[in-house]
Amino acid sequence: MSELLTKPLDVGRLAPVVRWFDSWALEDQSSSPADRNRVDWVRIVPFVALHAACLGVLWVGWSPTAVGVAAALYVVRMFAITAFYHRYFSHRAFSLGRGAQLVAAILGASAVQRGPLWWASHHRHHHRHADRDEDPHSPGRRGFWWSHVFWLTSRENFAVRLDRVPDLAAFPELRWLDRFDVAVPAALAAILYAAGEILAAGAPHLETSGAQLLVWGFAVSTVALLHATFTINSLAHGRGRRRFATGDDSRNSLWLALLTFGEGWHNNHHRFPGVARQGFAWWEIDLTYYALWLLARIGVVRDLRPVPVRALEVAS
Repeated sequence: MSELLTKPLDVGRLAPVVRWFDSWALEDQSSSPADRNRVDWVRIVPFVALHAACLGVLWVGWSPTAVGVAAALYVVRMFAITAFYHRYFSHRAFSLGRGAQLVAAILGASAVQRGPLWWASHHRHHHRHADRDEDPHSPGRRGFWWSHVFWLTSRENFAVRLDRVPDLAAFPELRWLDRFDVAVPAALAAILYAAGEILAAGAPHLETSGAQLLVWGFAVSTVALLHATFTINSLAHGRGRRRFATGDDSRNSLWLALLTFGEGWHNNHHRFPGVARQGFAWWEIDLTYYALWLLARIGVVRDLRPVPVRALEVAS
């Protein structure tokens, strides 16, 4: 088991397909940097298929149940990305016990944004090189669409960078979730389909089915979640207002903050990336922080790192 978590498979030219299931599979590194920064069309087939699956609404129809499930999963998984993948795994803005950390990682993995080590490693790299040539998704360097989505599809940005997350790589359960990052989304899809079939048989008045919950609860909800999250890369580095001179193009935006539960206060975040709260002024709505505060009150999370007093003074 330890070798499975530490030694990637060398599968050569089959890597783009194998990595649908094992994201740590090695591939040929002899290609030029330009080739590694091009879209890997074979590897992104599942990503394209997920978007195409949204067209299933034309066949399965809709119901209040299906739309409600989609909305609920958007809320839960957006919180998992913003609170856990971003503020916890990437910035260590609060503390979790090991069991809670595993639950946080599973919830984050259900959002279909790769594993926690991959997410954190690339995000930490982004902060070190924000809006410079080394930044993997700066809109000022390679344009809106690259920063919004295409950077994810390149061979160069697919691999996890374990050297950037040694604190996280010490946990074998996190390495497993990262390597087999398809496992949790696949389980979620199966659960949604099974739940829909059970409801169709036992509660027909809800007017839903396995196919309908799969399309709405998994495909539609996930695609909405993905693109809402992507706006922080593509829009929050160029549109909005700047409170702090951070040396990058980060901006604050109320509407992005509402869409992403507080991530839109991006200039605040780039000035003080290690704090748990991103909305510094009283009117800067940060739903993720409010939820973290409640979780801290009941002891689920600990040691929420506060905003420095000088930052609150500037924001008042």
